[in-house]
Amino acid sequence: MPGRALRATSRIAFLFCGLISLFTGVPYVMLRGVGLPVQSEWVIFVIALGLVGIFSVTLAVLPRSWMAKACRKDQDDQRLFSALLKVLGIFAAISYLVAVFAYFSPNRWNLNPQLMLALCPMYLVKMTFDPSPLAIFFLLAPMNAAVYGSLGLTLGYAWSAFRKRTSS
Repeated sequence: MPGRALRATSRIAFLFCGLISLFTGVPYVMLRGVGLPVQSEWVIFVIALGLVGIFSVTLAVLPRSWMAKACRKDQDDQRLFSALLKVLGIFAAISYLVAVFAYFSPNRWNLNPQLMLALCPMYLVKMTFDPSPLAIFFLLAPMNAAVYGSLGLTLGYAWSAFRKRTSS
């Protein structure tokens, strides 16, 4: 993929995942913990979703030179965006599968709701009402993938910025 197309695609993905992460925290804020089907530390979810979302949106609009300086790379280096996009994609794919697994798991397995809320923020929707498989595949699982893609982006950028510089 040419450099300009890669940068544009990356920035759009960063922005989209960040906004979805911020949007996903809304049900937790609206319920204020009282209406949750289980008692959970809902404040932690909202703060984590908000911080990850804000960081992803910030990376989407941050000048390329600042990103390159933090990662100690040349601003025209394609690895700057391709590495972040790969980490985002890996986290998104894994979390998409987790969301689909959470939906199709039998009720007799008695999955821990707090663990599932941490692994799949949209599990709240499954706990409050039973969505259709079509809604899971095309709405809830992609939203979960975007949230964890945003987390992957945050971790990938932190790893890229704080790792030791290797000698070449």
